[in-house]
Amino acid sequence: MKFRKASIKDVPNIVQMIADDALGSTREKYTIPLPQTYYDAYERIDSDQNQELTVVVNEKDEVIGVFQMTFIPYLTYQGGVRAQIEGVRVHKSYRNQGVGKTIFQWAIQRAKERNAHLLQLTTDKKRPDAIRFYESLGFKASHEGMKMHF
Repeated sequence: MKFRKASIKDVPNIVQMIADDALGSTREKYTIPLPQTYYDAYERIDSDQNQELTVVVNEKDEVIGVFQMTFIPYLTYQGGVRAQIEGVRVHKSYRNQGVGKTIFQWAIQRAKERNAHLLQLTTDKKRPDAIRFYESLGFKASHEGMKMHF
């Protein structure tokens, strides 16, 4: 496995992975051609120095995993930086083979390289397997999250 910055040519594979589960299939629109909104989002992410969209590829350079890290500068923690990881997906034919754990090991190291003092994530309460996985990696449910959808 190798990690590399996602390119615009990876967008269809990324969207296919994020749409390939019970929750993602209700939110995403994976069609060919792919809606332009996904390419527009990629361009916004790619142009922001605090965003890193990373893919995991196999020996054939096929995308088998994806995640996005956001580095959030703020005033608390004496002007600290927190890293947030979102959109973690592993291609269905590579699940339960350690790819997810490898992604998080890489992401933790990347957060440290960017001088973040913590790595945070959110996960849907409807994903109990994911919650157990994150807890096995050392994440703790320290806060109660809230969202307002528009």
